[in-house]
Amino acid sequence: MPSLVNMEVELAVKGFLIDQEKMAEVVERMTKELKMGLAKDTHPRAVIKCFVTYVQDLPTGKERGKYLALDLGGTNFRVLLVNLVGQSDIQITSKSYDFPSTLMTGTGKALFDFLAECLAEFCKENGLENDNLPLGFTFSFPLQQQGLSKGILVAWTKGFNCEGVVGKNVVQLLQDAIERRGDLKINTVAVLNDTVGTLMSCAFNHPNCRIGLIVGTGSNACYVEKTVNAECFEGYQTSPKPSMVINCEWGAFGDNGVLEFVRTAYDKVVDKVTPNPGKQTFEKCISGMYMGELVRLVVVEMIGKGVMFVGDSSQKIQQRWSFKSSYISDIESDGPGEYRSCNKVLHELGIIGSQEADKEALRFICEAVSSRSAKMCACGLVTIINKMNINEVVIGIDGSVYRYHPKYHDMLHFHMRKLLKPGVKFELVVSEDGSGRGAALVAATAGQSKPKM
Repeated sequence: MPSLVNMEVELAVKGFLIDQEKMAEVVERMTKELKMGLAKDTHPRAVIKCFVTYVQDLPTGKERGKYLALDLGGTNFRVLLVNLVGQSDIQITSKSYDFPSTLMTGTGKALFDFLAECLAEFCKENGLENDNLPLGFTFSFPLQQQGLSKGILVAWTKGFNCEGVVGKNVVQLLQDAIERRGDLKINTVAVLNDTVGTLMSCAFNHPNCRIGLIVGTGSNACYVEKTVNAECFEGYQTSPKPSMVINCEWGAFGDNGVLEFVRTAYDKVVDKVTPNPGKQTFEKCISGMYMGELVRLVVVEMIGKGVMFVGDSSQKIQQRWSFKSSYISDIESDGPGEYRSCNKVLHELGIIGSQEADKEALRFICEAVSSRSAKMCACGLVTIINKMNINEVVIGIDGSVYRYHPKYHDMLHFHMRKLLKPGVKFELVVSEDGSGRGAALVAATAGQSKPKM
């Protein structure tokens, strides 16, 4: 343990330090839940829903043509034009739009009108109004798909709570908004989750990619399952296609209480102040939306006990959600005995004259929270690899936590290696723009897999 870290701090973060035995237990419990989600009989009561995506064709690398993509991923919204010219030549024109926070909890109509307005603006700017291009819609919330272009929203996550959308087909809501405008010809051919986009985007260049993972604002994974095991797919026994991409929706793992043995008192406090208490238990242990708040709660408790930032606290750190998850990446990017990034973070929080011991303690707390995230994520990936029963796999990954945390990749790799059976080879690959390029590839494979007339 770092010598500068106070015993009280070590005690506070103890619950985040999950040992090998507990990780093995997480894998065992998750395996059981995953199987329940796949099976028709147990699906209704399963917490890991294992939704069928209707994506049965992975890219071959030979897909060509122009496609539009919409990406609603939580805190960002983008419209993209993807031109698949060749395997190593993909031309992307994209534009991000400022997403008013009021839309996150307003009406569904307002939300989809905004999406259609941005789409129309983008098409006009790029001279596409009359091209009737196929559109892939990345909608990164739990969807129950009833077809490639029909996805019913099961529940809002990531701070969203728009009325009139849960239980509805989001593709229809988008098409209705486009038609209300009357100035666009667009054909939405596929709706997909960002995990599926990540998998597809990675598979375009890595034929062995079979898992898509997101560790960003939220967390989720999808993987390629044998069609005969996807019992919630109507034609699962007779389908001519051997594979089906399954959207796990693993964020809800633990909503039935099976993760209580790895949750801390801080997790419970965070859960209570979210818009969806009691939901997305696994995600709340892993993703960027919650990690910063977990660190803040520990720090505030330590300040209250007089063991950190004595006489040097600030009002800002007392405010909920004021400790951004990106601060964790910043603080952990400092080398041993260095505090340059840490000082910047403290300055932003209005804490100026802190001692080295305080900075060391803060880093220790950040490391406890981020390493637990990586360990839980490793458990999830190992569960999926074991379920697929394969010896070699590429995992496409996206999301701000994985991309920007300086040690996340290495931690994930290390803990997966420890949990997997000997001889299993895996590669973790950053997916290039899964939500945009991946959406275009789903639209492209959808077009190609239709029977020729």
